[in-house]
Amino acid sequence: MEKKLFCIAEGFLPTGAIRSIAPLGIGNINDSFLAEGEEKYVLQRINTDVFTDPVGVMQNIQLVCAHLEEKIKAEGGNPWRESLQFLPTRADGTLLYIAEDGTVWRMYRFVDDVVTLQNAASPDAAYKAALAFGQFQSRLADFDATRLVETIPDFHNTKKRWDVFCKAVDEDRANRALEVKDLIKTAERLSYLAPALTGLVEKGELPVRVTHNDTKINNVLFDKTTGNGICVIDLDTVMPATALYDFGDMVRSGANATDEEDTDLSRVSLDMAYYAAFLRGFLDGTGGRLTRAEKENLAQSALVITFELAIRFLGDYLNGDVYFSIRTPRHNAQRAANQLQLVCDMEKKYEAMQKMLDTI
Repeated sequence: MEKKLFCIAEGFLPTGAIRSIAPLGIGNINDSFLAEGEEKYVLQRINTDVFTDPVGVMQNIQLVCAHLEEKIKAEGGNPWRESLQFLPTRADGTLLYIAEDGTVWRMYRFVDDVVTLQNAASPDAAYKAALAFGQFQSRLADFDATRLVETIPDFHNTKKRWDVFCKAVDEDRANRALEVKDLIKTAERLSYLAPALTGLVEKGELPVRVTHNDTKINNVLFDKTTGNGICVIDLDTVMPATALYDFGDMVRSGANATDEEDTDLSRVSLDMAYYAAFLRGFLDGTGGRLTRAEKENLAQSALVITFELAIRFLGDYLNGDVYFSIRTPRHNAQRAANQLQLVCDMEKKYEAMQKMLDTI
């Protein structure tokens, strides 16, 4: 494997430029390696089972990174630390290298003196992550999102996700519907959330922007010295959509009072201090670029995206666990229960979530 990795690295850099290659990070989709020589690079295999159009993925990334770089320069920042720098291949100058076995690879410069967080250790960390994602939105506000392809079509189309879930309930392929009937009943009660955002987008009430679509805190690089979020990474799902998907996923993944894998539902709730931090950070980062309709639906987006993931987990359980990786036989059902409980708690706190807009 090591010899193969060196050969792939030579698709981007001259022979001998890399002295060592080792696994990097804990990503669940792509395989990443730290390649070191005089400089450091990330060598990454793109998972083409998930991203079936790697050319489209890299075209999106190239367009977005070029735009970000110009904005960062204009702001007096350092694009080599604040945006990803991808290397062209030596053969044809594209950003993708196809190995002999057909696997697809890319390489970008490693950003040094940074840390990544798997969870927000404090509301301050949540604020700084949301600020980084908000700045990402702000810098791309004047970018024409229609220039981007959908790398995963209907990724956050909650209405279609609901239709897929209903089909899973009806077919009950793994004969599990009776066992999780209470979860299905809860999902059915919450189904009013399915068309909530998609309907507003279709009516033109929410603008279509460049969105990240995977706004977990581990997709922000934090400066070791200042602790500030300086670079948004993992751009494979950059697509045209509503900015509310990004805010909702931040809250879903970062403001749960416990871990999203926790099976003790008594511990699952929305931490309002963290919610406030995400809200302040995102509003500060976007710098007044959000429309009134976007602001008014920020709280709702948290419920919608949490509900969306819940029915994806539950639907996969009903289908026999064919999509998400699992560690135990009931893992997907437990994940779904956690997320549904979180939505229900958000419902109770919805009025307070909305009122926070008036205090920020």
